[in-house]
Amino acid sequence: MHYAHLINPYTVLKKVGTVADQLQLSAYVVGGFVRDLLLKRPSQDIDIVCLGNGIGLAEAVAEHLEDCSPVTVFKNFGTAMLHWQGWKLEFVGARKESYRRNSRKPRVEAGTLTEDQYRRDFTINAIAIGLHRPQWGELVDVLGSLQDLQQRVLRTPLDPEVTFSDDPLRMMRAIRFATQLQFTIQDDALRAIRKNADRIQIVSQERITDEIHKIMRSPSPGQGWQLLEKTALLPRILPELAALQGKETIRGHSHKDNFYHTLQVVDNVAQVTDNLWLRWAALLHDIAKPLTKRFDPITGFSFHGHEELGGRMVPAIFRRMKLPMKKHMPYVQKLVRLHLRPIVIAQDIVTDAAVRRLIAEAGDALPDLMILCRADITSSNPVRVRQYLQNFDKVESKVQALRSKDYIRNFQPVISGEVIMQAFHLQPGKVVGEIKADIKEAMLAGHIDNEYEEAYAYMLTLGKAKGL
Repeated sequence: MHYAHLINPYTVLKKVGTVADQLQLSAYVVGGFVRDLLLKRPSQDIDIVCLGNGIGLAEAVAEHLEDCSPVTVFKNFGTAMLHWQGWKLEFVGARKESYRRNSRKPRVEAGTLTEDQYRRDFTINAIAIGLHRPQWGELVDVLGSLQDLQQRVLRTPLDPEVTFSDDPLRMMRAIRFATQLQFTIQDDALRAIRKNADRIQIVSQERITDEIHKIMRSPSPGQGWQLLEKTALLPRILPELAALQGKETIRGHSHKDNFYHTLQVVDNVAQVTDNLWLRWAALLHDIAKPLTKRFDPITGFSFHGHEELGGRMVPAIFRRMKLPMKKHMPYVQKLVRLHLRPIVIAQDIVTDAAVRRLIAEAGDALPDLMILCRADITSSNPVRVRQYLQNFDKVESKVQALRSKDYIRNFQPVISGEVIMQAFHLQPGKVVGEIKADIKEAMLAGHIDNEYEEAYAYMLTLGKAKGL
């Protein structure tokens, strides 16, 4: 099967093939680039496998590409990387791997193309396309990967228990790919992830968090968190979120499953913004509900103060998950702490004082806070949803009106009362105030600019009209 027509636009791949022919090497483009090419998804990271010296091929290719970055060599891994016109190319010789129980770093030795394909995490990442003659454009699929792509299934080349035990990060990658691509993880692979969930402890937190970020940036992050729960990874990664699971009914009083509610809120936010940290705020907004849950025989369940306690929990979660403390933690903490405030204001009479406090505390994050509040309405009752959203409209209208009112109140023209008194030899009094108010009104109406000379001339006109 030939796919040369798909990769002809990528001049760099033709150049790699030409250089490989000169060196008498067989070279293939593999991995995510091929997968995304076949799925018609954009990709600028290209993995090249050659039968032979991958580092040597990279260095030779760099010599043939004008304005190419220097080649970066990773001798311990036998790989080399270069950048050219927005593309990142990574080169490696075909290899096979073996693992030790206490490490996800493999022992590597040279191998065939087939062995290289079998060592990869998922079949959809194991398709190769030839770049050398006579295999230019030929798709090499020894694992049935193309069928898996068409059926949108994630499957491992080897026994999934071996795959995930050898490198537990692949469990996170499986869930990330399923979420990003909207694929289904094969049942055997799901069972293997659950069986090997404890192995995630040998993976660095930085690598885990990187995969979580990719899940969170997906169109529907909730799917990824459901899979993390289904595979028993969730309590090992974010136990506070896992603790939200479950409904409870006592004496006819019930509360919703706050875990699934939270995932719906995250997905609601994801529908309207790609702001990663607003999505994190949505994920953590109810994190303290298990710790604040109380039951009253008359009023039922309550979670009083969960927003304040949740805000206090955010820093510890950020530290543990190696999230950026200084840059983004205060923003997420603020949204978690304030996420009920607009709801409370909307339920009561919307007073100027309450709205001013909200504006002051939320600051620049107020628009994002309102997005979170709207996303937090997940009731199945359309009447309640409509009422809540109308209340939020009232709050937002009040915010805009109050900001305009405060702007007018705090606005100070360049012409002061002292200037007016000196110009017309007046004492403090009603006339001075009238002239000052007329100047201010003219500026706010756009009739004059708030510049001294123009405002002074307008002041003289006002004084003349008053007979001064």
